[in-house]
Amino acid sequence: MEKSYRLKKNGAFQYVYRRGKSVSTRDLVMLAARGRGLKVGFSVSKKVGNAVTRNQVKRRLRECFRPHLGDVKNGLYVIVARPSAAEATFQMLQKQVQDLLLRQHAFREGHNA
Repeated sequence: MEKSYRLKKNGAFQYVYRRGKSVSTRDLVMLAARGRGLKVGFSVSKKVGNAVTRNQVKRRLRECFRPHLGDVKNGLYVIVARPSAAEATFQMLQKQVQDLLLRQHAFREGHNA
């Protein structure tokens, strides 16, 4: 996923946490707030595991979101990993990310999920 799509600033994360609507699955929580462009942030706390595990989960989540970049409406999205995400397979995370996007109504009109 290109860096131009990443949510980086703490203030932006705080805005999404305050204003965003959340939906969740077993391993992930997604918050979405209105915004001008498309920005996505990933939050993986120390409860998920050590630095190696957290980075692996973040890399997997970025790769799960990347194919949907062209189909998702503009806005600010934050995906929060629960501790169980460390044991989830890539395919499980991929399915959950797609499910979260559907439940957030984040896909543009005419998208076939």
